[in-house]
Amino acid sequence: MATKIRLARHGHKDYAYYHIVVADSRAPRDGKFIERIGSYNPNTNPATVDLNFERALYWVNVGAQPTDTVRNILSGEGVMLMKHLQGGVRKGAFDEAAAQRKFEAWKAEKDAKNGKISAEEVQKAAKIAKDRMAQEIEANKQKAAEVAKKRQEALEAEAAKAAEEAAEAAPAEEAPAAE
Repeated sequence: MATKIRLARHGHKDYAYYHIVVADSRAPRDGKFIERIGSYNPNTNPATVDLNFERALYWVNVGAQPTDTVRNILSGEGVMLMKHLQGGVRKGAFDEAAAQRKFEAWKAEKDAKNGKISAEEVQKAAKIAKDRMAQEIEANKQKAAEVAKKRQEALEAEAAKAAEEAAEAAPAEEAPAAE
């Protein structure tokens, strides 16, 4: 039986997430599977991968063929590197402790790189938010100036109208007094 490590689609329209499963290559995409070894959610930023490392490594070592997307996921999590290092141990290129040190060094480097990227993204988002806030404050100042100008014009027009009415009313009041 040829086994594949592949993605089984779940979720709803426009919001898919995937289970990483080991299945017979003849089984349908979302059908019967042998074992579920993790999940993959591309909707988050960055994409969320929850993987049972030991089971994934076991299935890769016994010959299960990952699909292209799953191969990329497994490489990102270090399963393919560990398989490579275990092959070197079997051939006698180095011992198990050296393989573990190499894997830990790779993992530390990857974590540091991801931490640096996320810190840069946080700084970038903060800068964008600060710029937007400055633009909004400037726009609010302009709107406030326009509103104050319109209010001043309305008050001046009202004062002029009141003065006009007072001027018209004053001669009318004098005329009855003259009679």
